[in-house]
Order: sequence, then C-alpha cells, then structure tokens
Amino acid sequence: MTRSRLALRADLLDFTADPGWSAPDAAPGVRWRPDHWLLVEDGKILGAEPAGVFTPGADWQTEDHRGRLLLPGFIDTHVHSPQLDVIASFGTELLDWLNTYTFPAELRHADPVVAGQGAETFLDALLSHGTTTAVVFPTVHRTSADALLSGAHRRGMRLIAGKVLMDRHAPDGLRDDVVGAERDSRELIHQWHGTGRLSYAMTVRFAPTSTPEQLAMAGRLMREVPGLYMQTHVAENRAEVAWVAELFPEARSYLDVYHRAGLLNERAVLAHGIWLDDADRQLLADTGAQIAHSPSSNLFLGSGLCAWPELEAAGARVTLASDVGGGTSLSMLRTLADAYKVQAMRGVKLTAWKALHGATLGAAQALGLDHEIGSLDAGRTADLALWDWAHGPVAQHRDGRARKVHERVFAWMTLGDERNLAATWVAGHAIFRRPGSEP
Repeated sequence: MTRSRLALRADLLDFTADPGWSAPDAAPGVRWRPDHWLLVEDGKILGAEPAGVFTPGADWQTEDHRGRLLLPGFIDTHVHSPQLDVIASFGTELLDWLNTYTFPAELRHADPVVAGQGAETFLDALLSHGTTTAVVFPTVHRTSADALLSGAHRRGMRLIAGKVLMDRHAPDGLRDDVVGAERDSRELIHQWHGTGRLSYAMTVRFAPTSTPEQLAMAGRLMREVPGLYMQTHVAENRAEVAWVAELFPEARSYLDVYHRAGLLNERAVLAHGIWLDDADRQLLADTGAQIAHSPSSNLFLGSGLCAWPELEAAGARVTLASDVGGGTSLSMLRTLADAYKVQAMRGVKLTAWKALHGATLGAAQALGLDHEIGSLDAGRTADLALWDWAHGPVAQHRDGRARKVHERVFAWMTLGDERNLAATWVAGHAIFRRPGSEP
C-alpha cells in the first residue's frame, strides 16, 4: 500500500509543557524550531528535521513555506455554532442579549435546511480561522446537532458537541422535556459518540434553563456512558448568578448546582467562570473540571474579568474560547489578544507563550486529548495551521523591528487574525488554503 508522505518547511512552534506565568525569556516548555521540515505520514506526525541538514527524498510531497509559522491547529473550547447569525449585535448584557438576539436566531435552526447550511458555514469558518478542534453548542433541536456532527465527521475533524438541553425559561420552540431530551441524547450518542474523531457532550445551556430533573438526567448519562463530555456556562454575569441563587436556594453556589447533579468531572467544560469564590475554585480542582475562558465575549458583553492565575493557583484548569456570538470573532488570535487585555486590567501580564499554550497543548491536556492533538510531537494527528508572520504594512513594519522570538510572536498574536492564515490541514489533508498563499 502506498503511504501518503508530506514534508512542510516552516518555522515550527509548539509546547512541551505549560510555560506558566514566567517572564518570556524564562518560560519553560517552549519549543521553537526555525526553518525545519515537519514530516507527516498517513495523517500522523513522524517528526521534524532541520532544513539545513535534511532534505526529503523523492517519495515525499514537499511544500516549502520558509519564512512562515507552523503551529498545531487551534483548539476552541467553547463556541456556539448558530450564533454566527448574531455576532456583533449591539447593546445588551447577557440575559437581555439571549432574549433579544440569541434565542430568535436559534429558533431558526429547527428547520433542517437552516441547520444544515448553518453547520456547513460554521465548520468552514472554523477551519479558515486556523481552528481544527472545538467544543461546540448547536441548538436544542436534534437536527442541529446531527448537522454539526455529520459535517465535522465528513471533514475528519476532532469535535465535541451535543444537543442543547433546555426545558424551562426559554421561548416556545426552544424547550425540550426530560423524556424527549434523554431519548434524543441517547440516540445521538449511539450514532456519533466515538464515530471517527467525534465525542458527544451533554450540553446543558445553563442552570436556569434546565429543571433539576433535567440536570439529574444529564448526570445519570454522564455516569452511564464512558467518555461523555459535559459543557455548560457558569458564573458569567452577576445578574445571572443572582438568578441561579433564586432558582436553586439549596446549592452553595452556581457551580455547586452542577456538582449536586453529578456533572463535574475531568471532562466537564464550563464557560466563563468569572464570579467564582475560593470554594468554587477548589471544587473545580477537586473534580478536574475546566474553565473555558472567553475574553472577547466577557469584554463585549461587559460581564467581567476572569481570574485566570487564581484559578490555576487553586489547581483548576483554564483553556481559551471564542464563544461567538457573545464574542466578536472565531479568530483565536484575536481571542488571545483580548485575553492579554483582560489580564492586564487585573494587573497580570500574559505572555504569548502562556496564551498560545492555552489554545493548543493546554487545551488538549484539559480535554484528555493530548495523545492526539495540541502539539507537533511524533505520533500526533497532523492538525496544523500555517501562518504569515504579518499581514499589512503596519504589522510587516513591526515584524521587521522584532529582535527576540517572543517579541515577534507576541506582535503576531496581537496584530494578527484570520488574514494571516495561509493553510489548514486536518489529519494531514489540506482542507483550507487562502487564495494566492501556495508555496
């Protein structure tokens, strides 16, 4: 059988460990390999060799991208596929924004045609922004989850998603019930969980839109089905936190609502996590659940500033997420640039190393997928993104002035976006190329 062999020449950047909050020049775990060949065979990374001492043979398909930056594909740990319809909507905080923009947009995805077209647009948009793995909310409609998972499977993507659960405090057409939600969830799990590179997530919209009975059902399935993920929102907005306290007076905190339902474990992904206390942070650490920090959304909706260092100091895990449409872009570069601003407002300086780790290896580790994705280690699936260092005269001028690697990478992260992306590979297959970016 003929093997598929691909050799990509570029500047390679990935991580072998968490750089932490160290100064840029002292950060551990940064693996910087300028002008190397990355070798891919049958969709898996074989290794890397310096271009000056290694030349691929005639049995390799070669692409010479010297002067460009090659990273693992980004991992977005919290994003809503139907919300591209309402990205960049003006003027409200979370709860009003849901009722004014989000819920009406999601109602349209009951139509299989709308759901299918929406899933295709969303998945192609992820790939054209350099994101190859995502943890995704579709809508409450089974057809929306089917379309999303089916589309990701056809593209060979690593995706985690599931039908949204909402049986109260939502408009007609966006509510399910416990019996129907369990039936749909079981059938979707049977069809998609473990199919190709897909995993299913019990997807609780947020505590106010699920009854205790629905939360208990989700927890029961989490215990019953090996490898299920759970995704939801927690402590994003102060009014939301107050509402949860009224609805669940028996719970110690918003996070405790999920804990009581058996929804917190090492595969639980909770978006935002802004208004948490020390006991909550310890509970996250004890259960292994992660916070999907969504800085662009938190800034845009005025929700607050995530205490990333404090979460990690308690032993909790933090990853990066675009959120869309509460966020303002699917670009993880723009998301990371906003994460820097959020931490700067709190008196903390976020290095490019720490930010990029949280959207690559750190996210893969938090999801239990670092054996497959998140780095350029041998044996990993070749989910890759190739970037131009600079786009446009201002960024090109700044790039030319950079003297140290971190200075250059930080400027790329801060000034860059999807226009810098030259190509994306999923399992070694080029699935996106910017016109005119061929080697």
